[in-house]
Amino acid sequence: AVVSTQSTGEMRPVFVLLFMLGLGRDGQAVGDQVARWYLAMNLNPADGHIMDYTTGWSEDKFIGTYSKALSNDYLNRVVWNYPVNYIALVRHWKGVVEAVKVFRFREGSRSLLSRFQDMNPGREVVTEGGPLEEHISISAQNLDDDPIFSVDGDLAFNWGYSNNGVRIVLTGGHLSRLMDNDDNTHGLGNHFACNPLTGNTTHKEWAHEISNIQNSGKNPTVVQGTDHGSGNKYISGPVYGNYAIFVSQTANTFLKPGNKLDIEISITPAYQFF
Repeated sequence: AVVSTQSTGEMRPVFVLLFMLGLGRDGQAVGDQVARWYLAMNLNPADGHIMDYTTGWSEDKFIGTYSKALSNDYLNRVVWNYPVNYIALVRHWKGVVEAVKVFRFREGSRSLLSRFQDMNPGREVVTEGGPLEEHISISAQNLDDDPIFSVDGDLAFNWGYSNNGVRIVLTGGHLSRLMDNDDNTHGLGNHFACNPLTGNTTHKEWAHEISNIQNSGKNPTVVQGTDHGSGNKYISGPVYGNYAIFVSQTANTFLKPGNKLDIEISITPAYQFF
């Protein structure tokens, strides 16, 4: 899969990357009406690693291993760096899809790394029109307060408020005002004592990975699993599943509940916008 020039044998890493992502030199999907999703991140809220607001999202580094990509916390830096147009959020058990939402980014052809590094001022609604597609298994449980599947609207990234931050929230839920220190916006990648404009903290005790939808302003905060700091406000709740983030340049439909996930998924697009 390595491309070189005839004259010098010089490596061309951009073409190698495109090949790895299933794209031609123009960035379009290779093959007849086949597009590909790539696993960018997986969150397991009970694996002993806390992917909070300050960990991983805005850093250019690989987290986890390929062999445990769908069972532990995982971030693929190659996929995280590639410009994409679509994002799918998937709740799954042992790699089997339980619920999925697919969105189209308002601003296309940007990488997740660039989006999550855009923290100042942050608080950006990054998709439009709501989900292109949403599917939930008829046997799925714990949907009343799920941070992704109990809330309507579009995706917002880097929702900073006072000294708190959430990496992914939905606009249909409670979005704290800029200076409200109410600990009451919940989603994926959370922290209650950080600088949300830089992604830094000296208070690891207030890190937490997945927070359920709730009114926790003056109440204890129920988080999924055990991946949270030692702050006395946290209550470890049940794990609803792993949450995976897939991205694509051209795929805009996803596997339905009951299907098995992989780090790369080929699929026929449902829509052609241009």
